[in-house]
Amino acid sequence: MVETEKVRSTAKHIKIIAGLIAGGVIIGFGVMFSGVINVAATYPHSSLTQWGLHTAMKQSVKYHASNISAPPLNQQDQILNGFRHYREMCTSCHLAPGVSSSEIRQGLMPKPPKLQDTANRWSPAELFWIIKNGVRMTAMPAWGPSHNDKKIWEMVAFLQKLPDMTKAQYEEMDKKAGQDDGDDD
Repeated sequence: MVETEKVRSTAKHIKIIAGLIAGGVIIGFGVMFSGVINVAATYPHSSLTQWGLHTAMKQSVKYHASNISAPPLNQQDQILNGFRHYREMCTSCHLAPGVSSSEIRQGLMPKPPKLQDTANRWSPAELFWIIKNGVRMTAMPAWGPSHNDKKIWEMVAFLQKLPDMTKAQYEEMDKKAGQDDGDDD
């Protein structure tokens, strides 16, 4: 008899939990289909949402980059080619030394990190993975479909130098790089 009561009690708890889950799913779909969630890029995330998204992104990058081995990233031509790629594809969102904003950056949510301030928070393997695969719901494109690994590592090589670069050094590199975009194809 005691055993039967335990089974009934467990079954009752399972029904309650299943009902709560079903109710949560119904409410979730109701909210989603109501249109009340503001998806405008001009509407800021709550601090909890921002923390959750950023934490999930950091942990995902760390996990997926854990088996990537970086090649040597100190060759001058490699860094210069990486600069060319960065100048061409990244400065409008991630800026250059001495630049505080851009038109496209002002309209993005979440704001892209200023890589001069944040690139050194990531390992070379993590930067490679981010550049190659992009990051969903951040406007960070995946450059892997249009750039081979060599070009992506060149960008990483440049990003290793960016945090210590002054505006004058960036401008000097810009003159040295010329108009060539670094593509050898």
